[in-house]
Amino acid sequence: MLLRHQNLIWWIALGLIWSLSCVLDHTWLQLDQRLPSWDQAEYLSSAIEHGRQLRVLDPGRWEGLQALLDLSPKIPPLSSILSGSLMAIVGQNPDQAGWILSFWHGVVLLTVASWGRCIGGRRLGILAALFLAMAPGMAEHRVEFTLDLALTGTTTLALFLLYRWQRPGSQGGQWPQAIVAATALAASVLTKQSALLVVALPAIWAGLQALREPKRSLQLVAGLGLALIAIIPWLQHNWITTLGGTQRAVIASAAEEGDPGLLQLESWIWYPRLLPKQVGGLVLGGGLAGCLLQAMKRSNSGGIEKTEGMGWLTGTAICVLIATSLSPNKDARYIAPLLPLLSIILARGWLLLLQAFGKRPWQRAIGPVLLLLASLLSAIELIRIQWGDIRDAPGSPAADVIASLRQREGSDHVTVLIAASDRDLNEQTLSYLGNLDGGAIDVRRLGRSKGQSTLAREQAEWWILATGDQGTSRKSARQLSREVRQDPRFERVQTWPWSKGRDIELWKRKPTAPEPERFDRRFIALARSMEEGPAALEAIFGSIEPWHLLDPRFAYQERVENWALAQLEESPDDRDALWSLALINVLRNRPNKAADWFERIQKVEGEESWARTYRLVVLIANWQTCKASWSASDQMEKLQSGQQRDIITALRDLARTACFDPRGPIGLFSSLEPAVTTIIDSIEGTSR
Repeated sequence: MLLRHQNLIWWIALGLIWSLSCVLDHTWLQLDQRLPSWDQAEYLSSAIEHGRQLRVLDPGRWEGLQALLDLSPKIPPLSSILSGSLMAIVGQNPDQAGWILSFWHGVVLLTVASWGRCIGGRRLGILAALFLAMAPGMAEHRVEFTLDLALTGTTTLALFLLYRWQRPGSQGGQWPQAIVAATALAASVLTKQSALLVVALPAIWAGLQALREPKRSLQLVAGLGLALIAIIPWLQHNWITTLGGTQRAVIASAAEEGDPGLLQLESWIWYPRLLPKQVGGLVLGGGLAGCLLQAMKRSNSGGIEKTEGMGWLTGTAICVLIATSLSPNKDARYIAPLLPLLSIILARGWLLLLQAFGKRPWQRAIGPVLLLLASLLSAIELIRIQWGDIRDAPGSPAADVIASLRQREGSDHVTVLIAASDRDLNEQTLSYLGNLDGGAIDVRRLGRSKGQSTLAREQAEWWILATGDQGTSRKSARQLSREVRQDPRFERVQTWPWSKGRDIELWKRKPTAPEPERFDRRFIALARSMEEGPAALEAIFGSIEPWHLLDPRFAYQERVENWALAQLEESPDDRDALWSLALINVLRNRPNKAADWFERIQKVEGEESWARTYRLVVLIANWQTCKASWSASDQMEKLQSGQQRDIITALRDLARTACFDPRGPIGLFSSLEPAVTTIIDSIEGTSR
């Protein structure tokens, strides 16, 4: 009976911590009137897109798993799927979507409290949850719609379940523990690939421990297989864009921002120096004092029920800190997954500190009073920091601009071009507002790069321009805005006051202006030019990229596809149609269909057709490496062209390597350089 009563109190206390956090967070969201900026708007838009694809948000239709995976080319889809599904219940505007963050906050609190209770009793669990709820570093993520809180929730849960499985003796090593731990690990990676920085080293540690026992070794293999089954469909579909996006987000971004390199001391103290602001100075100081006191005494912590899991928890926290520090791109929010682990460690340090005040009644009262005072001061400081950041205005009339466009265009899909890029006025924010509640307005930036201004003005129907400071890329944005205002094809239809004496202007193509030309014919010509080999690829993708901004829903592809299929019914060997269908399926990321069309082109054009090389590329991209290696070996016997032979030889060796054929890596040493040289010479020769 007593145990049941204590459990009830524990759950009530945990519920109160979460409920009070929700009250503060949603009060903040209601008072703060700012618009979601670049990242927040992009993640909100992704959630809406996934909700529509799953048919939980209207308008929406299920188009199959591949269409769902198309929506997450760079970031895994799990968070957007859950967010889009919850939006169907709570709503799509930023304040309503904040309940999704509250859900993840609840997951983190419950996991931390359960982990603390598991290794140190109920007091440790509740105190750890309280410290985490008061941590300034976590409070920021509870009101910012990014992936940081979702990532923290899934990685913390995965590490906790991994801890339960790796425990020695009968406490761990159970099949249900292995299955749920593997599922949670897969879920963390499917939330954001940077989860590997958090879970990889602890998972390897636990895996090496498991190899000592046959039963756990079998569980390890089964868990790894389960995790791969969950991750591979998305990874296989999007691995190329994921690598490219990761390179830009991590390596290129670190270089642009001037982050310290791995060999610099600053790189290794970058995150530790942020801890006082992330967890709170009083919480950190008291927790470290308790841990230091225990280390000096080298004695058992008699008042705490059990602490045998602290070694693994501390080692895990160190692994997370090391792996995060190894990442070249540094940002305060990247340390978020470490904070739940630290909250448990610091909570235990505080409990140890409380025991150090002696056993007399007046001495025993000092510790709780000190803890209560530290908690109150930390909570007050948290509220001061968080509420001091509230903005009472949206920052720009972006919502009014979108409302005006909706009124003018109704439910029709509209693509709008924008020149400025400011926190409160950018393409991501405007696109999110344009797609709220069934909207179909996409906003894109085009025309600021060299040579794109003419294309943008020839094709655009709507422009959003700003006067004065344009935000980022000010010079090119001002130049583009000036060219649009001077273009006789456009007229200004509405103006809104912004800030600092600036205005936002809505410009529309005049009814008397010539109709924009469709991309269809140009695309067919570009697709046909693929038969020239690598020399044509730079021009092809350089031309397609800006058109995808003008037509973000790729309507031209359906039109060209319908034309090509009809053309093939009349003339089965029509090369324009065949090359168009092949390129469309490459752009749609449908490698199997693309390979089929390239094979058909090869039969029409003969053995020297570049279609054979393209087919090998899409087979390798689709992880059909063994098939690609066999096909390349067969083709080598029939090829006469030295240029194609060099490239196909390298592709064959690459495919063999990925197919675990030992001839592959050996051959790459001699075949890779000639192939790269051939491709570069071909491209540079064309550009000259």
